[in-house]
Amino acid sequence: MVTRASGTRTFRSDTMGTELRPLGVACNIGCQYCYQHPQRDVEPPVKRYDMEAMKAAVRQEGGGFTLFGGEPLLVPLDDLEELWAFGLKEYVRNGVQTNGTLITPEHIELFLKYKVGVGLSIDGPEDLNDIRWAGTLGKTRSLTQRTEDAIAMLVQAGIPPSIITTLHRGNATWDKLPRMAAWFRELDAMGIRSARLHLLEVENDAVRVSYHLSPEENVEAMLYFSALEDELATLRFDVFQEIEQLMRATDDKVSCVWNACDPYTTSAVSGVEGNGQRSNCGRTNKEGINFIKARRVNYMRYIALYHTPKSMGGCQGCRFFSMCKGHCPGTSINGDWRNRTEHCAVWMALFERCEQMLQARGELPLSLHPARETFEQALLDHWRKDRHTSLKHTLIRIASQQSKSPDMRSKGGLDCE
Repeated sequence: MVTRASGTRTFRSDTMGTELRPLGVACNIGCQYCYQHPQRDVEPPVKRYDMEAMKAAVRQEGGGFTLFGGEPLLVPLDDLEELWAFGLKEYVRNGVQTNGTLITPEHIELFLKYKVGVGLSIDGPEDLNDIRWAGTLGKTRSLTQRTEDAIAMLVQAGIPPSIITTLHRGNATWDKLPRMAAWFRELDAMGIRSARLHLLEVENDAVRVSYHLSPEENVEAMLYFSALEDELATLRFDVFQEIEQLMRATDDKVSCVWNACDPYTTSAVSGVEGNGQRSNCGRTNKEGINFIKARRVNYMRYIALYHTPKSMGGCQGCRFFSMCKGHCPGTSINGDWRNRTEHCAVWMALFERCEQMLQARGELPLSLHPARETFEQALLDHWRKDRHTSLKHTLIRIASQQSKSPDMRSKGGLDCE
């Protein structure tokens, strides 16, 4: 989604729709925690792509696309221009998700010409970004500086990028948080408006031992950044806004991780590979296999999580289930999408904090509403029919039913804003 404000553009990388990956997961750096490594381990590097096959596949998906990777700016400039000219003509918008190390003035000219929104991944300044490894320490630091220079160029050109930052032991332990805060203040002063904080997605034991934060450390870091947000002029960490929207059932624009993603169809993300093949979101790829999309969506994960005890990897009895839904299947316990997220304790703490904030304002959060179980059953009914719906639309339907049923009103109905 590209939005306009004061003559500039911002980019929400979490609403990308179709991810177009001409070079698959090929990348010019080797982030040591990257969730795409299993796929790189088993697939040969993509050296060729079929422009017409990709365009046909994007048309079949029926919407705009974001160039994705790996690193999509490894694609030559002429081919980038062809793809973005196609995107502008047919969809009036374009997007790219990049590590920023390859951005040149020529790329920025294309961004401006073809209305390309930019999402940029970086974990912090200097050594705080070292886990995004480029082979040697010197090259890694050099490319980190190029990414920071690219952010400055984009802002100067009127294209402030959205930022994605993954939290890990290299940038989010207590001793490092003040430097991260100073960096985000600098981004805020430059005019960056949106940053996404990602909890580290663990792909193997080596990553867990070296880089993974404990639940307590993740909560501490998240609360630190939440407090920092109050000091910033324009930059917002969208995860905190989304949690509040979920708790207030105003969730029609929240990220895919909160929207009951079926790992066999990943409806929020449709991938198109260089040969035109359709594929799913790479976060659910745990065995190095780039599965094609299933023909039919189902929500068995969420029905099962609702009924499965927490001791067995489920969400049974959790008052935040309607909002969290076990979170992204790509972060499930033991890499098994049938389980809830391994970050359950972190999200629980943040939902509890939001719950307290809403109560202090005199609002009744969905998690504490007397008709919460009615709400949950309405979601389950939709999932059993292989349909998904937002909390907002579920609320509207229940409120409509309550207005026609004195019995439902007497049991404690949900108020619709």
